[in-house]
Amino acid sequence: MKKDQLIVVAGGGGFIGGHLVGDLLRRGFTQVRSVDIKPFDEWYQVHESSDNLQLDLRLKDNCVRACDGAGAGEIYQLAADMGGMGFIENNKALCMLSVLINTHMIMAARDAGVTRYFYSSSACVYNQDKQTSEDVVALKEADAYPADAEDGYGWEKLFSERMCRHFTEDYGLICRVARFHNVYGPDGTWEGGREKAPAAICRKVIEAKAAGTHEIEIWGDGKQTRSFMWIDDCLKGVDMLMHSEVEVPLNLGSNELVTINQLVDIVEEIAGITLKRRYNLDAPKGVNGRNSDNTLIKQYLGWEPDTRLRDGMARTYAWIHDEYMARYGTGVTTAS
Repeated sequence: MKKDQLIVVAGGGGFIGGHLVGDLLRRGFTQVRSVDIKPFDEWYQVHESSDNLQLDLRLKDNCVRACDGAGAGEIYQLAADMGGMGFIENNKALCMLSVLINTHMIMAARDAGVTRYFYSSSACVYNQDKQTSEDVVALKEADAYPADAEDGYGWEKLFSERMCRHFTEDYGLICRVARFHNVYGPDGTWEGGREKAPAAICRKVIEAKAAGTHEIEIWGDGKQTRSFMWIDDCLKGVDMLMHSEVEVPLNLGSNELVTINQLVDIVEEIAGITLKRRYNLDAPKGVNGRNSDNTLIKQYLGWEPDTRLRDGMARTYAWIHDEYMARYGTGVTTAS
């Protein structure tokens, strides 16, 4: 990529998209277009030196506008209607409708003659039968088939992966697909129902400490297992994959497996507090176990995400703490 070629980041007002736009600008790219449906004051990061557009990318004409002038540039398709497990389980139709975004964006990218197209998929594409135990065997890329993805969100992601594959076969569009595993870090959602586990737990610990309640609600029994990837590792992996010759979807995630209880342990240690745990067994908790098998990414790229969870969570906690105090002081939020 030449530094003056246009790069389009769809979903640039979101958590990962905002970090990606900032990273591209820091690396010297001068024509970065950031596109998101949200009003600018709701973007997680607004970079003044990027070309910022508020567009609903479910509409084909808006995707064409977003790609206008892209020429031989690149498209990063991160836009989706999504959130944490609470949102995904209760908004399956909305999650499925994100297929409109990828359908229209990939058509616009093809017609604009872009060089490469990146699609952000998810570990939610994996067969649920392989995620029934907390003692999960790490998920290999082949475990997406036979298909039994997370209802709603996972099926949309898997369908869009196949669309990328067929646009490569039929039209020659170079597509790269990464299956993200729980990306976390600062400048993201930490309240309101769309936040993911790392941010939600940070907020709940901060809230309990501020209110003096010394109690935390945990969704499920806390034994469910996950891995979590630091945002900078995500950006590095996206860049390496985008500019590689890897034509198959790759896992992009840490393989540092922890239980939700252990994640709470980490945040409590960072906060210097121990809380009474109250388990909500009726709340959405997702699959019992999920981890990233990094065999293929190491084979193809010679690298894997390696930031220690404790280190990333310390930085995430500090950012959420400052945001919480700026908004609520020592008061108590009404977030669940």
